[in-house]
Amino acid sequence: MTTSLRSTLDFLLYDWLQAESVTSRERFVDHSRDTFDAVLDICERIAREKYAPFNRTVDTQEPHFDGEKVTLPQCTHDAQKAYAASGMLSAAQDYDIGGMQLPYTVEAAANSFFAAASVSIGSGLLTVGNANLLMVHGTELQKKVFALNEFSGRFSGTMCLSEPQAGSSLSDVATRAVPDGEGFEADPLGPRYRLKGNKMWISAGEHELTDNIIHLVLAKIPGPDGKLVPGTKGISLFIVPKKLVDTEGNLTGVRNDVALAGLNHKLGWRGTTNTLLNFGEGKYPVGGEAGAVGYLVGQPGKGLHCMFHMMNEARIGVGMAATMLGLAGYYASLDYARNRPQGRPVQGPKAAAGAAPAVVKDAAQPQVRIIEHADVKRMLLAQKAYGEGALALNLYCARLVDEMHTGEAALADDARMLLEVLTPIAKSWPSEWCLEANSLAIQIHGGYGYTRDFPVEQYWRDNRLNMIHEGTHGIQAMDLLGRKVLMEGGRGLTLLASRINATIERAIQVPALAAHANALGAALQQVGAATKAAWATGQPADALANAVPYMQAFGHTVLAWIWLDVASAALASDADQAQPSTAGRMGAMRYFFHYELPKIGAWLQVVSSRDDTCAAFPEESF
Repeated sequence: MTTSLRSTLDFLLYDWLQAESVTSRERFVDHSRDTFDAVLDICERIAREKYAPFNRTVDTQEPHFDGEKVTLPQCTHDAQKAYAASGMLSAAQDYDIGGMQLPYTVEAAANSFFAAASVSIGSGLLTVGNANLLMVHGTELQKKVFALNEFSGRFSGTMCLSEPQAGSSLSDVATRAVPDGEGFEADPLGPRYRLKGNKMWISAGEHELTDNIIHLVLAKIPGPDGKLVPGTKGISLFIVPKKLVDTEGNLTGVRNDVALAGLNHKLGWRGTTNTLLNFGEGKYPVGGEAGAVGYLVGQPGKGLHCMFHMMNEARIGVGMAATMLGLAGYYASLDYARNRPQGRPVQGPKAAAGAAPAVVKDAAQPQVRIIEHADVKRMLLAQKAYGEGALALNLYCARLVDEMHTGEAALADDARMLLEVLTPIAKSWPSEWCLEANSLAIQIHGGYGYTRDFPVEQYWRDNRLNMIHEGTHGIQAMDLLGRKVLMEGGRGLTLLASRINATIERAIQVPALAAHANALGAALQQVGAATKAAWATGQPADALANAVPYMQAFGHTVLAWIWLDVASAALASDADQAQPSTAGRMGAMRYFFHYELPKIGAWLQVVSSRDDTCAAFPEESF
């Protein structure tokens, strides 16, 4: 698997995205392709040695809670130590805080090995996102005490948003934060509060993998009347460490009032603890008083603004996790199809005019491998198109991050706007279609795919989470149609259209790509027209009733663009298509345009007509 993945990554990074070009920028001037390749080599090796052999282990040996602490398999401890030692937790950070100043594009590519090897063991997604948020919104001391210890691997991090009664509705957050006595504002670590409430679905919320766990918690500060401010404007963000620390980051020996209420027993991702946490219930009173000690991040009432910094990172990370699970299933089913003999070629003479054709299979002939059957090739091509296309999309988004942080001002702002529009797609599209890839991988294995003798059933179970966490499919769709395509007067959509049209103009000059370029142009026009039609009445309820079909069509159009651009790069580096890898990319591109892109017509039809079949359906009629 790693050989195929590495060759795909090398092509996308160097032949398509021209990742080496960023080394001309001041931040990356010490780097070269050699240093990038060295990082990829190290991560590939650690993933192969410390993650992949234990993917089934962590699935069958679930975390155990004895009432006081959570126990995880030793292989998880070993994998996390190896990951932290690699320096990948701080890969993109400045040299002066121990980072490598690595482009995010290369960091994302390197981390893909771990997601493919064992997404259930995990690596450092939430920890890095937690620390990155603090580096932007925290005080200097908060950065030093919390973020830097997370980058080193000494501490780990979580994000605590959802509550049992609220789910994705952050307006209904009920966790309270009250000032912790007189002088609460003078604490060196930040204004000090006491939090009480419950948080649900907290990944890695309790374990013994690191010295401390740093929770970033959304809570509301009551007004003068003691009541919580309704809506999201009253939400603030707090650092709530599992164990209290001093201003040097040393553990004080005092356990904070954060208690594990229980573990969620999940369909997949069983190697990662998922928790219900009680804040301030009094199990671990600090100074004899119930209430978890938390330190305010940023300004009161601005917590959601801060948290979105972490949420958007996590959404792209979810897209990458979904992508790599899809590719892991593809590689497994490809290997199986190449080695599994079953069935015989369809034969028979050509039928005379008007006569029914005769389909004959000669039982005396030897069996053929199932990869020789057209329908198995269809399922393999679908997986390749979904998985490699999604990988290209995620790396393109990572490239936008680098452009946003190190490009010239105008180009950096364009990258920011493009990333806003593409983030819902980068999260949602792989989580839907790479899950479908995993389903096809099971299908190729037949009955064996439905057993635990082969890994593909676990890949599907692990991937089923990705349409849910960090914002469900429906939430991403409403974000796309209700906010992102409308932002700044539709500037993001205009920028995306200009990038797509630039690819079309190049591809239309190439005979092997011209028809596909025209098809993409037509699809782009359909999306633009449907966007206007959806909002024709100006009523959000009318437009958003079919937000998910809109997002599906939008995503397929984006992926068609990605594939056309990738195919253009493949032909540019191998004009005579002599390499099997080039033929593979061209075939996957053709599959996507012939089998997938035509689907957008049905999706956009209900969007454009503002079809109310679902929205108007009476509850009692179910």
